[in-house]
Amino acid sequence: MSAPLRDPESCLSVDIRRRLRDDPAVEHAPRNVMDDPGEIARFRDRCSALMGALLDELARTPETPRPFPEIEDALGWPHRRIASVLGGVHHLRQTEFGGRRPYRFHAPRHAVSGRWELWMDALQAEAIRAAR
Repeated sequence: MSAPLRDPESCLSVDIRRRLRDDPAVEHAPRNVMDDPGEIARFRDRCSALMGALLDELARTPETPRPFPEIEDALGWPHRRIASVLGGVHHLRQTEFGGRRPYRFHAPRHAVSGRWELWMDALQAEAIRAAR
């Protein structure tokens, strides 16, 4: 019997992941990121209360990628709620915003934590704070 196949990128060292994380070319789907403050404010206005709470938390620490469990802990949410909230906002993103989003992702293979990481840049965070 042969050994199970492993994703070679899952074996990357923390140092290599840190370098990849800091390279904007490895951000997950950067073409979907919003950069218009008016559009970001409109998204904040149209989304659910849970999505609004997530956006407010991300705006609290701009430019700081964090894994989902760390963000959920900061919000007092059970783990895996972010995945549910992001799934719930999918229809809104697709129908009203062309799939764009006011936050950024690192996929697990490019994240220091080895997990999905989420964050906002400074422009996005300022737009969210202004929209409250």
